[in-house]
Amino acid sequence: MKIVYIAGPYRGPTAWDIERNVRRAEERAYEVFQLGAMPLVPHANTRFFHGQGPDEFWIQGTLELLRRSDALILVDGWTRSTGARGEVVDAREHGMPVFQSIPDLAVWLGATQRIKP
Repeated sequence: MKIVYIAGPYRGPTAWDIERNVRRAEERAYEVFQLGAMPLVPHANTRFFHGQGPDEFWIQGTLELLRRSDALILVDGWTRSTGARGEVVDAREHGMPVFQSIPDLAVWLGATQRIKP
């Protein structure tokens, strides 16, 4: 099974903005699941850790999760996120496929039908 890392904005000016970013990442994750791949959503992993620990710890940890994945897919608005832009650079430096759309990911996965819940 392929693991697909979800990259997109996390931070926001308010807790509600952060929650909306997490939910968008989760929506993309559900689309990845429907293609038969395992989504990895770092947004949800640390959803309630606001202000806990140094940023560098979280950045290095999420980059490690990325490197253990098979591909990266982006969430709309990813270019506004310094973290997501860095993840794209890191993925490309390591030869990892980077996708901006579910149809492109589906082709790469060889997905011919969607999994239904």
